[in-house]
Amino acid sequence: MLVYFYPKDDTPGCTKEACMIRDNFPEFQKLGIQVFGISSDSVKSHAKFAEKYELPFILLSDEKRNTIKKWGVWAEKRFQSRRAGVGQIFMGTLRTSFLIDPTGKVAKKYERVRPEVHAEEVLRDLRKFKAVEK
Repeated sequence: MLVYFYPKDDTPGCTKEACMIRDNFPEFQKLGIQVFGISSDSVKSHAKFAEKYELPFILLSDEKRNTIKKWGVWAEKRFQSRRAGVGQIFMGTLRTSFLIDPTGKVAKKYERVRPEVHAEEVLRDLRKFKAVEK
């Protein structure tokens, strides 16, 4: 199972990440992997996001951030303004994913995820894990 946490529906990085997983979803299915995306957006926001981009996997809403905090991905973030050259500090969801093995243990944690290559990175790791299992 892949559980990925992301900051916000329909933003550039989050859209890129979701669409890359969508585009590679048949391969996730071949490997028997369920995918769950989690953010603090509402169920309504998730529904619009999933419909707009035809996402074939489940998006879970954690508006109270209970799960996000339990998984340790609610943290201080820094936004650097290019114009002002000033950093703004705020709390937010870190773009982080967890690959969960069949026993429910975390097989791998992905931090500082790069949306444009993350799906392929996870698939590479899944193929390695499958090869080791044989």
